[in-house]
Amino acid sequence: MKKIHVGFLLSYDYDKLKKSIPPVYKDADAIFIAMDHKNRTWSGETFDINPAFFEWLEAFDVDKKIQLYKDDFYDASLIAIENDNRERHMLSLKMGVGNWLVQIDSDEYFVDFANYVKDLRRYDSYLDNPEKKNIQIAAYLINLYKYTDNGVLFIKEPTRGIIATNYPNYKVARNTRKRIVYTQNILLHESIARDEAELVLKLDNWGHNIEVQDKEAFLYKWRTTNKSNYKERENFFYIEPEKWKHLEFCEGNSIEEIRKNINLEGIMPSKFFIAKKNFGQYFKHLFK
Repeated sequence: MKKIHVGFLLSYDYDKLKKSIPPVYKDADAIFIAMDHKNRTWSGETFDINPAFFEWLEAFDVDKKIQLYKDDFYDASLIAIENDNRERHMLSLKMGVGNWLVQIDSDEYFVDFANYVKDLRRYDSYLDNPEKKNIQIAAYLINLYKYTDNGVLFIKEPTRGIIATNYPNYKVARNTRKRIVYTQNILLHESIARDEAELVLKLDNWGHNIEVQDKEAFLYKWRTTNKSNYKERENFFYIEPEKWKHLEFCEGNSIEEIRKNINLEGIMPSKFFIAKKNFGQYFKHLFK
């Protein structure tokens, strides 16, 4: 108990796990990969998996930390976001309450997972009787919007990402709606930075599929935005556009190149901002 257990969900974009697992491998005590036993998405669509992926996984797992967890993760009576919640809950139970339950999506890439683990360890006491002391440990996501012109467009303001909890009473995806502890940690989130066919597949099958109000208008803006015109445009989010107000550009054609080139000091929320957020969260949940 009190170990760092990291969970991933295997779905249509499974190949991205080759980029999201390596940054956490060394500092995780165990890694669990959940996959539906019939290869179904949360919307009930099926997908194929190239056997070469499992060959890569076996070769990569030199310390034998990785477990495949197959189960029935699709319930036809539920909408996609409800199946999302259900699978994450089942995965965390498999990972074991009493450990840090870290869930990372396949398109999220930690910049410094070792530092995040240090932050988790400051709250190890919350792993005792976790149901009574439900807590969530957040990081920040740099949301990548689109690869273009030998680089990537990304959202200027990072967004909160709830990554770990001590008790998996999920309400919406990874959010238990309990106290959040904010940390100065960053993940690169490939989000909608995919080719168009992959993006459409994601929009139709992820947990937010029914929330995208005007898919065609969103896709048109995404398709026509590039390095030359991004400064003239605003409001890029797929649900409430104004939540992603402005874009920036970073050179690099791979996650490794972007990680090296992006100016994290200009993006990372300050220690004062983090402290203020945590002060507010402490008192908000003090008597709940």
